[in-house]
Amino acid sequence: MSITGARYIVKFLEKQGVRTVTGIPGGSILPLYDALAESRAVRHVLARHEQGAAFMAQGMARLTGRPGVCLATSGPGATNLVTAIADARRDGVPLVCITGQVPLAQIGTEAFQEVDIVAVTRPIAKAGRMVQDASELPEALRWAFQTAAEGRPGPVVLDIPKDVQSQEFVEEPEGKDDWRSGGAWSPELPSRLEASRAAAMINAASRPVLLLGGGAAKGDAPALALALAGRSNIPVTMTLMGLGTVPAAHRLSLGMHGMHGHHAANAALAECDLLIAVGSRFDDRATGKPGSFCHKARIIHINLDAAELGRIQRADLGIARDAAQALAAILPLVERRARREWLARVDRFRAEAPTAKAAPSEAANCSGCARGLIGEVASRLRDDAVIVTDVGQHQMFVAQGFPFKTPGRWLTSGGLGVMGFGLPAAIGASLADPEAQVVCFSGDGSLKMNIQELATLAETGANVKIVVLDNQSLGLVVQQQKLFFGRRSASRYGRGTDFAALAEAFGVAGVDLDACQDPAAALDEALNACGPVLIHARVDREAMVFPMVRPGAPNTDMYHAHPPYHEPVVQALSGAVNMG
Repeated sequence: MSITGARYIVKFLEKQGVRTVTGIPGGSILPLYDALAESRAVRHVLARHEQGAAFMAQGMARLTGRPGVCLATSGPGATNLVTAIADARRDGVPLVCITGQVPLAQIGTEAFQEVDIVAVTRPIAKAGRMVQDASELPEALRWAFQTAAEGRPGPVVLDIPKDVQSQEFVEEPEGKDDWRSGGAWSPELPSRLEASRAAAMINAASRPVLLLGGGAAKGDAPALALALAGRSNIPVTMTLMGLGTVPAAHRLSLGMHGMHGHHAANAALAECDLLIAVGSRFDDRATGKPGSFCHKARIIHINLDAAELGRIQRADLGIARDAAQALAAILPLVERRARREWLARVDRFRAEAPTAKAAPSEAANCSGCARGLIGEVASRLRDDAVIVTDVGQHQMFVAQGFPFKTPGRWLTSGGLGVMGFGLPAAIGASLADPEAQVVCFSGDGSLKMNIQELATLAETGANVKIVVLDNQSLGLVVQQQKLFFGRRSASRYGRGTDFAALAEAFGVAGVDLDACQDPAAALDEALNACGPVLIHARVDREAMVFPMVRPGAPNTDMYHAHPPYHEPVVQALSGAVNMG
């Protein structure tokens, strides 16, 4: 039986269990949109910008682990996907971007809205290709989903000319078009030698530290990592992408390390004699000055991508395996150890941290800053809430202080650091799990990057609560300018924005905490409301994120400060809730 390319694409998506796609139609992809109108199984969410569509697809993919799908037309529609594609590649997110293209006969003629998007995205996508005949679609779609999901996940671009979408071809027999029909892909299991060598190094160590990256935050890996840490009493630190893998309150958790990491985490890494790094690629924000990171330690590096082993940080033992499978192989061979002396030393690191020695009055004032509001929000959320952030000071405040309790519920742009990620990613997470409690922390700078997606949020009714920490600045830019350049330049906004009113204009309920007589009650009501709500609070524009390591410096060279915060709204909130 013959079928058009467009109808085959929709049928393929239905069979793969794709229930939601995001995008914006345009001339070169209209045949696909026409076929999509006939589907009762696949819902299309109309974004207001293609970058927003791709980040919504990312939100779905980051939460579920399954490839997210976004659609865009040729030319500017496709090029608007570029930032989200680069972000997905850096953070290992499975994403399938299906783009329309001008008809085959017009390719190379500089036709209206013609761009070679496969060539444009070649340096940043995991893979990409153009389909030049409808009969290629079964294989091409299987390839795209398989490539996006297998190994280290990433974004794949599938460019399909308009006439190929309309072309008819003879469909393959039933069942041949499922990319998983050949069986689920599985990485090669760790060898007995790899597992025994790793276990022997752990058993021989006196001061080990377990470092967990984003690759350790998936599937069974968090439970296995926690079991390994508990069995051998190994302190645990996490990268920005690995947060939540071990609960923040766990006795062995040191929290995040790196540029804005905790003092105890960076101090423990500096003194450890063995580092077990799982699912981390040793990003510069995490390791600081090259050569200074864990310079006293032997290193076991477990990463699914063999190219990462030894690329930035030397590895005494490199294991190119899936995190969960590697941990499962090593765990039974690890001896039970008390490590009392090392844990006592780590406890001293915690006690010696400048933040731990703050005077009571300073600690009270700290509840009047962005940290305080984040804490107030956290105290009102379920343990399994999905926490999304944009990029900036608010992101670091959340990373440092949010009491993460459940693995896999933390979504943030790590490697590329994209302002504008948060709102659309939060919408995507809510679309993937409508029952989830989704909270997006954003800044006034980041939110404006994709603020048009408030219209999409209103239209979908997704259960997303947006908390805008408004300092009328590009906070991290201001911070580095003040610390390292001695003056500010083009990093402060001349006028504030009434975000609550703006949300209302888009059709989303808005709450201005500064205008509320009872901020605590208003926050309770907003977070418990059905559907989307934007919560706006002005925070100290002079606040800085500390601790902080100067770019390029060793992680042990940390700046610490306790600036006075006097934000009345957050002080009122902290008076209503005992933050412990």
